[in-house]
Amino acid sequence: MKKLILIFMFFSVVCSAQQDAQFTQYMYNTISVNPAYAGSRGVLNVFGLYRTQWIGLDGAPETSTFSLNTPLSNNSKLGLGVSLVNDKIGPTVENTLSADLSYSIPTSESFKLSFGIKATANMFNLDVSKLSFENQGDEQFQDLDNKFSPNIGAGVYWHSDRAYLGFSVPNFIETNRYDDNNTAIFKEKINYYFIAGYVFNLDKLEYIRFKPALLTKMVQGAPLQVDVSGNFMFYDKFVVGLAYRWSASVSAMAGFQVSKGMYVGYGYDHETTNLRRYNSGSHEIFLRFEFFNSYKKMISPRFF
Repeated sequence: MKKLILIFMFFSVVCSAQQDAQFTQYMYNTISVNPAYAGSRGVLNVFGLYRTQWIGLDGAPETSTFSLNTPLSNNSKLGLGVSLVNDKIGPTVENTLSADLSYSIPTSESFKLSFGIKATANMFNLDVSKLSFENQGDEQFQDLDNKFSPNIGAGVYWHSDRAYLGFSVPNFIETNRYDDNNTAIFKEKINYYFIAGYVFNLDKLEYIRFKPALLTKMVQGAPLQVDVSGNFMFYDKFVVGLAYRWSASVSAMAGFQVSKGMYVGYGYDHETTNLRRYNSGSHEIFLRFEFFNSYKKMISPRFF
């Protein structure tokens, strides 16, 4: 029964619009959606995340991502990033390799405006043996092995140590992953992202900080996705927070600054749609490593 539900859900999604992989802790993984983020932290940043969605549902999405980004030199206006995303759902597997380049200009003593471009190579696989058809000989559905498609994207990111605003389009090219007789069965649509966040000090000694954040994703043929979150940081070490994905899920998040350069985070999503009857939620865990040069001094850990 669960497998039938997933297959129905899979075709309901891909026949209308394919969206990018989603992350609850998007504020730590901004490079995946906005190339202008590359190098914005001023240090070499290495990030790895694993997300398993809808536990207990056969063929449910699993996403792994790895990225690194860095300024090209001390006080450089240029930033460079590389990321790899492996996304599995039902009978499909996608591997996406991206390279990001950013250029930043100061707009005030505190803020910089960064412009970024993204180049992407995507490899798409479809294993139709994992699906059941009324007509097993239907030539419309055939295996796809490593179907290659390139793409380009761009973004802007206005930021300081306490605040940020960003807008991006990671992929400008709409790609028909699978089509027959000029009818797209699996089509990747253009995704539009808007992100924002601000860090408030709740005490004079800055032992307690609060950061509300927003991510909005728009794509033709799919519902508007709005993620709202609020995180508290205590003594530059512990982070706890809650998030809400509009008409989809509620989430709890926690993190710990293990050392100057290492941060670990965890998130749990509880589905609010009818799918909650068939799964026990989604889990997300990530590790972030940062490498500081001898001249680089971290005053306090950042939320983003």
